[in-house]
Amino acid sequence: MRTNSPLVGVIDYGMGNLRSVANAFYENGIDVEIIQDPARFEDYSHLVLPGVGHFGSAVENIERGGFREPLLAMAAAGRPILGLCVGMQLLATIGTEGGGSRGLDLVPGRVDLMESNKGRRVPHVGWNELSILQPHPVLEGLKQARDFYFVHSYQFITSDDRNLVAVTDYEAPVTAVVASGSVIGFQFHPEKSQVNGIRLLENFANWDGLC
Repeated sequence: MRTNSPLVGVIDYGMGNLRSVANAFYENGIDVEIIQDPARFEDYSHLVLPGVGHFGSAVENIERGGFREPLLAMAAAGRPILGLCVGMQLLATIGTEGGGSRGLDLVPGRVDLMESNKGRRVPHVGWNELSILQPHPVLEGLKQARDFYFVHSYQFITSDDRNLVAVTDYEAPVTAVVASGSVIGFQFHPEKSQVNGIRLLENFANWDGLC
């Protein structure tokens, strides 16, 4: 855990819920700024990659904004990075939405459309319990079976089970938390998940990137 005060940078690459995410940090006493310039990434102790929408469009915006290489450099340097929703999916090696796009490959795996059936409607929208498969500093103090708010049609399938930290049961196990090194991703929206979500954001802001 960190001893210095964290400064969280929420990356604005043109996709999603960045202001609600920033407000969730701010309202809980954590210094946070929305950033658009990848040259400033080194100014922040922690980076957040939010996102709502289409994987392919998100990748295009990442490339157009020049975010890919700075993000990879920050991860290689051990800087804590949090991906949320589509931001988590961008951590994968590849996403198949829109025909297939190259992700950041920070957590090896692929993002595929969830299968629907009579018991499972897609998109997955609503509250579901988290089942923690292995410990992680960002989940410290969180009890099993706490509820979080999900909105998604695609799911992250990890290449290595060691990167699969938690799942939720939506008629079948669905990836909820992935991690590798100083990088972690949530499929759910912590900023919409009340006290449990806020706890995870606080844990992330106090995490030193080590496991």
